[in-house]
Amino acid sequence: MPASTPPTSPGTSPALSPELAPYDALVLLSFGGPEGPDEVLPFLRRVTAGKGIPDERLAEVGEHYHLFGGVSPINAQSRALIGALETELAARGIPARIWWGNRNSEPFLADTFTDLIEAGHRRVLVVTTSAYSSYSSCRQYRENIADGVAAAESATGVRLEVDKIRPYALHPGFAEANLTAVVEAIRIAREGADGADAGTAPTLLFVTHSIPTAMDETSGPGDGEGNLYVRQHLALAERITAEVATAVDLPELSSELVFCSRSGPPQQPWTEPDVNDRLEELAADGVDTVVLAPIGFISDHMEVIYDLDTEAAATADRLGIRLVRAATAGTDPDFVAGLVDLMLERAAQARGEAPAMPQWAGDDVRPAHCAPGCCPNLRTARPALCGAD
Repeated sequence: MPASTPPTSPGTSPALSPELAPYDALVLLSFGGPEGPDEVLPFLRRVTAGKGIPDERLAEVGEHYHLFGGVSPINAQSRALIGALETELAARGIPARIWWGNRNSEPFLADTFTDLIEAGHRRVLVVTTSAYSSYSSCRQYRENIADGVAAAESATGVRLEVDKIRPYALHPGFAEANLTAVVEAIRIAREGADGADAGTAPTLLFVTHSIPTAMDETSGPGDGEGNLYVRQHLALAERITAEVATAVDLPELSSELVFCSRSGPPQQPWTEPDVNDRLEELAADGVDTVVLAPIGFISDHMEVIYDLDTEAAATADRLGIRLVRAATAGTDPDFVAGLVDLMLERAAQARGEAPAMPQWAGDDVRPAHCAPGCCPNLRTARPALCGAD
């Protein structure tokens, strides 16, 4: 690794503020997405690199994007979240710029890290747009950080130190934003034709991205019980269901976890049931109103606007089910404030302090610095930062 430029060298930026010290830059790290038809296939090639998926299959997936003009909503949502975070920081008397880097589209993370070094920054805190613990939702981002740092250091000859906030699926900010959205969706679902409360309880389906079952089984630290990805979702879903049942006076409200966006070969087991399959079963049981709560996503990604708002909505319409979709966290004030709280928490830890680490549901508070063997890469061992391996 190239030698570090001393912190006192010309051009080195000062810390952002005492509250965020020792960090001198903040970065939002997102998945990225195409912003025009010509970007769709190159984007999908980057996403699936090393998996041997032919362009013909990628072109089929690309049709989902072309339904929306070849534009994924995720980049616009990242810009909106950056603006909301900067506003929240300023309101707390901590004005700071949020830089932006993507895994699979411009601005690429390695370019952002290079720009940061050239602007004089040396110690960076990353906020990921993924809340849960698994290889694809946590460790892969850590691998991307390692790749980005290596590329930036190679290009500049300057060392860059990077940390990230902890997984936040069960943090109060993310959880309460989802609770607010589900309460509102349940209220809408219960309205009769005249706008009055129909009094019936809809079926509540919490939705997240399906992953290979082997990935779920190995999610969590290497010495843990595994299945952390699903366990986190279930803990959040159980707490939200209880809170919603009280808020809208529906003690009989029931809920379950379902999945969307399955990919990969059919012989490979993935987490189930698929949301469309479950809608079929519910219709057969006489259910006529369903609320979908996409707690697995922080904003209206393509998996939400296509897999739920388009595909699942068509399934429900065919089955005669009224479908109401709850909002994602997006730029909900509780979510934005929670992310800022997590930045300040991580900064305090970096200063050697022991801040409180609030948890809204469950009892497994995940650290920002991952333990050895946490959420391993089951395909190829690769370097990852922000952890013990």
